[in-house]
Amino acid sequence: MEIKRDDYLNRLIRRKHNGMVKVVTGIRRCGKSYLLFNLFQKHLLECGVKEDHIIKVVLDDRRNIALRDPDRILKYVLDRISDSEPHYVILDEVQFLPEFEDVLATFLHLPNADVYVTGSNSKFLSSDVITEFRGRGDEVRVHPLSFREFSSVFPGSADKAWDDYFLFGGLPQTALLETDEQKIGFLQSVFQRVYLSDIVERHRISRPAELDELIDVLASSVGSLTSPLKLAKTFQSVKKRNITDKTLKRYIDSLTDAFLISRASRYDLKRRRYIASPAKYYFEDVGLRNARLGFRQTEENHIMENIIYNELRIRGYQVDVGIVEQFGKDDRNKSIRRQLEIDFVAARGSEKYYIQSAFEMPTREKSEQEQRPLRAVPDSFKKIVIVKNDIRVRRNEEGIVTMGVLRFLSDENSLNV
Repeated sequence: MEIKRDDYLNRLIRRKHNGMVKVVTGIRRCGKSYLLFNLFQKHLLECGVKEDHIIKVVLDDRRNIALRDPDRILKYVLDRISDSEPHYVILDEVQFLPEFEDVLATFLHLPNADVYVTGSNSKFLSSDVITEFRGRGDEVRVHPLSFREFSSVFPGSADKAWDDYFLFGGLPQTALLETDEQKIGFLQSVFQRVYLSDIVERHRISRPAELDELIDVLASSVGSLTSPLKLAKTFQSVKKRNITDKTLKRYIDSLTDAFLISRASRYDLKRRRYIASPAKYYFEDVGLRNARLGFRQTEENHIMENIIYNELRIRGYQVDVGIVEQFGKDDRNKSIRRQLEIDFVAARGSEKYYIQSAFEMPTREKSEQEQRPLRAVPDSFKKIVIVKNDIRVRRNEEGIVTMGVLRFLSDENSLNV
C-alpha cells in the first residue's frame, strides 16, 4: 500500500536543479528513504528521466560497505554519469560516509548532477552540511505521518483513526501493521534496537542506563516545564542517583539531535525575548513515547498536546511556549502580577497564532482558565483553543476561536477559520 506524502514530494520537486544539495532529514523510520526511492523516483520516471540516470546508494546497507569510502563512491557515481543529460544522485543515510562534506562538494561541481541525501542526525547534517556549503545545502525536514496522512490509509472512521493514532503514533511501518500486538512489538523493538543503540554508539555514551532513566522521565512528563538542573535534582531526590546537569544536558542534546524529542522554548511576549530555562520537550512520535512507557501512561490530554505540537511543526511553524503577564488585585486589594502560559505560539513568516490545548472545558470556570492567557496577549493575532470534542467551530465576542482536535488535524488550513 502506498502512503502519499505529497507535501514533501512537492518540496523536492520545487528544489530540482537548484544548484544545492537537498538534505532530507528526520527521525529514522519516518519515511525519508521511501520518499526518495519510491515517490520521488516515480516522479522522475514519469517525467521521462531514464532509470540509469538515477544513481542510488543506500549507505546503511552492509552490502554497500565498500562505498563508504569517499574515493570509491566518487568513482562509482562518476562512472555512471554517462552523458550530458541530468543525472540524479541519491545517497541514503549519508552520515555513514566519512568526509561526506568533501564528497558532496565535489558533486556540486558537476553541471549535470542533481544531488539528494538523507540523514538521521540533526547536528551532524543540518548544521554541518548547511554551514559547510554556505547556502548550497537545502534542508527538507520529514516527520512521521500527520493525522491526515495516517487517515488516508486507515480503514475505519476518523474517531477510530484518532484512537489508533494517539496510541501508536505515525511511523509509516506502524500504520501499515494490522494488529495491536504487531504494532506494540514493532515500536518497542525499534525504540531499543534502532534509536537507543544508534544514540549510544554515535555519542559514545558509557552509562546507557542513565540515558534510559532520563527518557522515562521525559516521556512521563511530556509537555511539562523542565531543565537539566531540575532533572538532576529529581534524580538525586527520587531515584537516589547523582547525575550532573551537564551530563543530563548532553543526553538531552543527543536525543534532540536524533530527532527523537523536540524542545519548545519559552518566549516572553511582552519583552520579546526567549527565556533560556526551563523548557518543554515533546516526542517526535507519540507511539514511540507510549512504547517506551509500556503503553501504561496514555493520558489522552497530554498526548493530544504532543500531537498538536507535532502537527504545527509539520506545517512548518516555529513553535514556542508563550509567557504573558497579567496584573490584578488579590483578596486584600493588593496589586499582584501573574505569569500566564500559552501552550503554543506558532509563527511562520508573517503568520502567528496563539493556541491552547484544552482536552475538556466542561464548565465556565475551565473555559475562563484556558482563555485568560489569550486575552492577556498584547496583539491582535488569532487566538485558538483546541478541545477533544468534535464540536462546530465557534468564535466568541473577543474573537477567540474554539475547535475540535479532529477538525484541526484533518484540515491543513484549519487555523485560518
